[in-house]
Amino acid sequence: MAVTVPTREPWAGLFRPLERDERLFAVLLAFVMVGGLATLGLLPLRPRYRVDVYSVVIWFGLYKAGILALVTVNPRATRQIFIAALCIDLLLVFLLLFLTGRGDSPFVNLFYPLVAVNAYYFGRWVGLFLALVAGLLYWAAASLAPPAAAWTAVVNLMAFVGLPAFALGHVADRERRARSEVERLNAELTGTLTRLRAAQENLVEAERMATVGKLSLKVAHEVRNPIAAIQLNAELLGDMVEGRVSEDGTEATALVTAIRDQVSALDALTEEYLAFARFPRPQFEEDSVNDMVSAVAEFVRPLAARQGIAVKVATDSTVPPMEIDRTLLRQAVLNLVKNGMEAVSHGGSVTLTTACMGDTVEIAISDSGAGISPEVGRRLFEQFFTTKPQGTGLGLSISRQIVEEHGGKIRWHSAPGAGATFTMTVPVQRAAHG
Repeated sequence: MAVTVPTREPWAGLFRPLERDERLFAVLLAFVMVGGLATLGLLPLRPRYRVDVYSVVIWFGLYKAGILALVTVNPRATRQIFIAALCIDLLLVFLLLFLTGRGDSPFVNLFYPLVAVNAYYFGRWVGLFLALVAGLLYWAAASLAPPAAAWTAVVNLMAFVGLPAFALGHVADRERRARSEVERLNAELTGTLTRLRAAQENLVEAERMATVGKLSLKVAHEVRNPIAAIQLNAELLGDMVEGRVSEDGTEATALVTAIRDQVSALDALTEEYLAFARFPRPQFEEDSVNDMVSAVAEFVRPLAARQGIAVKVATDSTVPPMEIDRTLLRQAVLNLVKNGMEAVSHGGSVTLTTACMGDTVEIAISDSGAGISPEVGRRLFEQFFTTKPQGTGLGLSISRQIVEEHGGKIRWHSAPGAGATFTMTVPVQRAAHG
């Protein structure tokens, strides 16, 4: 299917720099002031007041280009730059009035676009103030030499400059408030959509995991009975061939042992699937985290010794008794210890530590293995993801779920060749559980 690429007008790029308000304002102000100055230059001046208006237009245009460049280079100082430019513009109009007829100078009309555009940028009250300043400058220029300006002319200038400027500034203020409200609503809508998308993804994941859980429960139940029967028959067969010293008897014993080992592995897998599928509701009771961690270490130490792995324990005596589900939390620690033992080779070590960190207790399991690669690390807690040939990919997921049921979090860090450490952080005062 052909993909339609939207075409862009060739001149669209010319207006891209004007998307920022300050640049647009600088361009508009330059346009009206330079254009107004050039237009007024068409009016005939008295010989005694004649000036090279078009040279002034050129220099004025260069000055406005410099203002645009300053705003572009230093946008943080935009307001200060425009205030300084406004003062310079007022001074230039005053000088033109003084040099070209004072009270009768046609350049008094430059006050109209100058005040109006600045009122649009700075607001209606600044527009009124600028109208007052324009009237005073007109009066001052006319007072320096005849013909003087009548007070009615000064008041008329203030009124005819100030009233439109106030109206334009008022409209601009409302437009800015409306745009701010739209931006706020857009930000809220974006946040709502982001949260809704995340909730939808969580819902889809929850539905998928519920389906997988039901399937796992059914499969595990269906598989357990044949496994139990195979295990019982393997034990009976082992008893029958035990004690036979013939070559066939020795080989049969080895085969029976292999069968029993594989059956035990299958039984462990089904137990893990069952634990995932029917995750029990935690039953919190006051217990000792240190005792639980030490008991796990003692439980795995015989197996670790056969594999040449040292199991070390360092508990913090300041860890207080706290409300935990000992069975579940023990399972979470045991899962991490087993992972650590599988990650180290002969001569390695697995270390269990506890630490009281104010309102929380940390349980850390470290190993001296090869560490975790970034590719694997990104998917560590993903259900059914595993790097083990016979793994279920549920151990870490179950451990995280148990820790979260205790109101805590689990994190990990690893350095290449320096092993990995998983840390469970559990609050001493658990959150209310309904």
